[in-house]
Amino acid sequence: MSKRIALTGGSGKAGRVVAADLLEHGYEVLNIDTRPSPESPNPDAPVPFYRADLTDYGQTLEAISGGDGWAPLDTVVHLAAIPSPVHGTPEHTFRTNITSTYNVFSAAARLGIKRVVWASSETTLGLPFDRAPDYAPVDEAHMYPETSYALSKVLGEEMARQFSRRFATTIIGLRFSNIMVREDYKNFPKYWDDPSLRRWNLWGYVDESHVNESVRLALDAEISGADSFIIAAADTVMKRPSRELMAESFPDVPVAEHVSGFDTLLDIRKARSVLGYTAPFSWRELF
Repeated sequence: MSKRIALTGGSGKAGRVVAADLLEHGYEVLNIDTRPSPESPNPDAPVPFYRADLTDYGQTLEAISGGDGWAPLDTVVHLAAIPSPVHGTPEHTFRTNITSTYNVFSAAARLGIKRVVWASSETTLGLPFDRAPDYAPVDEAHMYPETSYALSKVLGEEMARQFSRRFATTIIGLRFSNIMVREDYKNFPKYWDDPSLRRWNLWGYVDESHVNESVRLALDAEISGADSFIIAAADTVMKRPSRELMAESFPDVPVAEHVSGFDTLLDIRKARSVLGYTAPFSWRELF
């Protein structure tokens, strides 16, 4: 088990919960970000902070090496990015995400780090589905990047394959759905009367606990090369059955026979079979 983790973006929404979870499971974590986490405002906090702009290769290399204060790090968990298409202009989003991901992969290769786990995105699948999906549930092969953000993630996955071939680095991309922390669930009742409000990602979500589980599994999975996995909850955000939602919103799209009840329409079977992903929590436990 890799125990010393360089966590980029550890001050972000996903990064904070991942950092706390890794600490609970016995990992040492160095948060690499442009700003400290609200939970880690100083060097004496449980998660040490290293300030770096990952669009600068020199800063990236120094940060992932641990700088002066850390021994060499075993693994990189790369979550740093502009987090969605609405958080920046298309040009700035693409430039930031593609450059930082290249720099992280390159620095890891140069330092001899043999595993990188990184945040790809459900947007690679065709979000916001203004164009109807080809089938449901959509799986990893359903690739239709519609924004510069999604394109940065698709090209990140291609970079992962190139770096893996060249340097024998295992690079695992986690295509996270819409990440929810527990306070976010208070908004779910707003969606229930109008399926169109959440059709943009086929009514998907992923809980913070699922994010944490997938990262830990990816750190230790007995796989090699470069691969990507959809990481979503096992159900939708809606109280209406999934087949009913598809019939109303995408009536011409074929739905797989195995879909029943409130099953997710973001296919997580590959993550289940290869990583051992379970996603046991559902928002329905809170209502």
